[in-house]
Amino acid sequence: MPTDQPPLRGGGQGSRQGWLLVAALATSETTSYGVLAYAFAVFLVPMQQELGWSRTALTGAYSLAIIVSGAAAIPVGRWLDRHGARALMTAGSAAATVLVLAWAQVSDLTAFYAIWIGIGLTMAAVLYEPAFAVIATWFADNTERRRALLTLTVIAGFASAIYVPLAGWLVQAHGWRNALIVLAALLVPLSVLPNATLPARRPDHLERPAHDQATLPAGPGRPAGVPLRRALGDQALWWLAASLVAATLATSTVSVHLVAYLREQDYSPGFAATWTGLLGAMSVTGRILLTVLGRRCTLAAVTAAIFALQAVAVAILLGMPGRAGVVGFVVLFGLGVGLISLVRAALVAEVYGVAAYASINGILALPLTIARAAAPVAAAGLHTTTGNYQLVMTAVACCSVAASLAMARTHRLQARRAIPAR
Repeated sequence: MPTDQPPLRGGGQGSRQGWLLVAALATSETTSYGVLAYAFAVFLVPMQQELGWSRTALTGAYSLAIIVSGAAAIPVGRWLDRHGARALMTAGSAAATVLVLAWAQVSDLTAFYAIWIGIGLTMAAVLYEPAFAVIATWFADNTERRRALLTLTVIAGFASAIYVPLAGWLVQAHGWRNALIVLAALLVPLSVLPNATLPARRPDHLERPAHDQATLPAGPGRPAGVPLRRALGDQALWWLAASLVAATLATSTVSVHLVAYLREQDYSPGFAATWTGLLGAMSVTGRILLTVLGRRCTLAAVTAAIFALQAVAVAILLGMPGRAGVVGFVVLFGLGVGLISLVRAALVAEVYGVAAYASINGILALPLTIARAAAPVAAAGLHTTTGNYQLVMTAVACCSVAASLAMARTHRLQARRAIPAR
C-alpha cells in the first residue's frame, strides 16, 4: 500500500514555515521556467534570421541542455536526499543569470552550445526536481502535500503565460539580445533571492509519530519510505515512466514548435506567442481539475483521460480551420501540459515515501529529459523533410494516445496490487 505518512508534528509553526517555502519556490519556479525553458521558443525565429543558423541547429542546443539536465538529475537527487536544496538552488539560479547574459552576447554556434550545456546544469539545480523534494520532505501528510504541490504547480503554470508574451514583446520592442538582458535581470530578485531563503537542510529533525509504518521507519535523520532498489523493481513505476515519456514527447514538441507552426499558418507573431503562452494558463486548469477529480478517482485514471483529450485537441487543430481551431487546441491540449510534473511528484511521494524520493525522481528524470531533448530536434528534422508541420502534429497525437494507454495500465496495476508498506 502507499506509505501513508501522518503530518509532521510541531504545531502550526512547521506548517506555516512550509507554506512560506511554497511561496518562495512558486516565485522562483515561475521565473526559472519562464526564462530557461519557455522563452526559448520566442527567440528561435529572430536568432535564425540574424545569425543564419538552421532551426535544427538552434533547437539542438536546447535539446542538449535538456539531456544534460537529465543526466545531472541523478547526482542532484542524491545530493538533495543528503544535503537539502538551498545551496544547490541558489548557486544554480545565480549561474543561470550569468549564462543568460552570455546568451545575449553570443555570435558563435560553438559558444551557443557551451552556454546551453551550462543552462542544462542549472535546470537540474533549479527546476521542479529540487523544488518537489523540498515540498515532499516538508509535508508528510498526503493531503497537505498534494495541496502544496498543486499550489506550486498552479502558480508556476503561469510561467509560459507570463514569460512567452513578455519575451515576445521585448523582442519586438528592443531586439532579442536586449530582451535576454532584461530576462537575466529578472532572475536575480525572482529566483536567486527566493532560493536563498530555503532551509539549509531537510526537516528530518521534526518529530514523527512512532507508529509511522513504512519499509524504512522514520527516525532522526531518516525519513520514512520505500528503499530505492525496491521502488525501482516495481512494474507500476515503469509504466508510469512510459506514460510520462510519451506525454513529454508530445508536450515538448508543441511547446517549442507551436509558435513556428502558427506563423507558418500566416498568423501574426503576437497571436502565435500569446496563444502558445496560454498553454501554460490552461495547464493550471488541468492541474486543478486533476486535484478535484482525484478526490473521487485515482490520479492515474484522471490523467489517462486528460492525455486522451490531448489527442482530440490535435485533431481539432488539424481539422478545424481558422482561429477557432487554435483556441480549441490550446484549451484541450493545455489541460495535460502541466500534469506530467504534478502526477510524478504526487504519486512517487504517496506510493514510495520520502526516504529516497529525490533519488527515485532523479532516475525517472533521465528518460523524461531525453524525451524533452529528442522531441524538438526530431520535430524540426521532420519539418525539414516534409516541408510542413502536418506529420509532426500527427505524431503528437499518437504520443498522446500512447501516454493515455500507459497511464491506464499504471492505474490497473495500482488497483490490483499496491506497494506493501512493510
